[in-house]
Amino acid sequence: MHFDSIEFALFINIAETGNLTRGAHKSYMSVPAASMRIKAIEDRLGIQLFYRTNQGLRLAPAGHVFLRHGRRVINQLTDLETELFEFTKGTRGSVRILANPTSVNEFLPNSLRQYLAEHRDINIELREQASEDVVRSVIEGTADIGFFSGNMTTHDLQILPFRRFRNVIIVSPSHPLAHADEVDFEDTLEYDYISLIEGARHSYLAQAARGVHKPLKLRIQVNDYEAMCSMVEMNVGIGMLPEPAAARFAPQMKIKLLTLKNAWSSREVRICVRDRSTLPPAAADLVAFLTGSKHPAPGSVWDSQTALATFPPG
Repeated sequence: MHFDSIEFALFINIAETGNLTRGAHKSYMSVPAASMRIKAIEDRLGIQLFYRTNQGLRLAPAGHVFLRHGRRVINQLTDLETELFEFTKGTRGSVRILANPTSVNEFLPNSLRQYLAEHRDINIELREQASEDVVRSVIEGTADIGFFSGNMTTHDLQILPFRRFRNVIIVSPSHPLAHADEVDFEDTLEYDYISLIEGARHSYLAQAARGVHKPLKLRIQVNDYEAMCSMVEMNVGIGMLPEPAAARFAPQMKIKLLTLKNAWSSREVRICVRDRSTLPPAAADLVAFLTGSKHPAPGSVWDSQTALATFPPG
């Protein structure tokens, strides 16, 4: 069964706008021509992809499948064009990375600096996303490599270890908790918290509070870890952040790091890819650099199910 990129692009535009006219306009196609194209696809498949309603077009169950694979095809074609174009500029390849905030801020900068210094013919596109969005994007093929933390469904992705870290509590030296070196998270909820503005880190903190059935007393929300540490230093409240970040700011600010007694404070950043054996050469090379490993044999420890069973909850 044959489909061309024009049909996939048209279908995606109509599905995303929910309107034949707007979808046809985005595809630089007349409405009658677009309608005939969609009808021809449905006739070829022998199934309905859209429900026609007075409000516009709505995806049928088969349409959702066609849309998912259509996006993947278009993304792959775009990748092909991009990689081939890079050769004309003397660049060997480019890699699309999505990573959770901890990876972007604490672990990847130095690793990528080293890699790019040794591979001047490789370009990297790095974007920050919440862990669940990272995994979803890798599954859908819109990212080559993902970095995530926590327990979530990864389907058939291959999972590799990257970094371990702990979350710690930071307090002002004059705070009542400052006399201790370690603390139970539940005890910290008696005090005002400083948190990042809504995002993965804030959600993690709120979820931890819900886990012990206590309210989170949010005093102020800030944009980044540096602002959080500044507020803690002034004893506005306390904060929770990854130990590498806290250790980076501690020499410059009057803050104290408290170890959390809770087992869940130990976290792991993991790498996810769809299939190392089919990664673009530049992406495969980067994964090998970051993990210090060769390509795994099929059925090895880095198969997704084995990896998920081996690693404790993130």
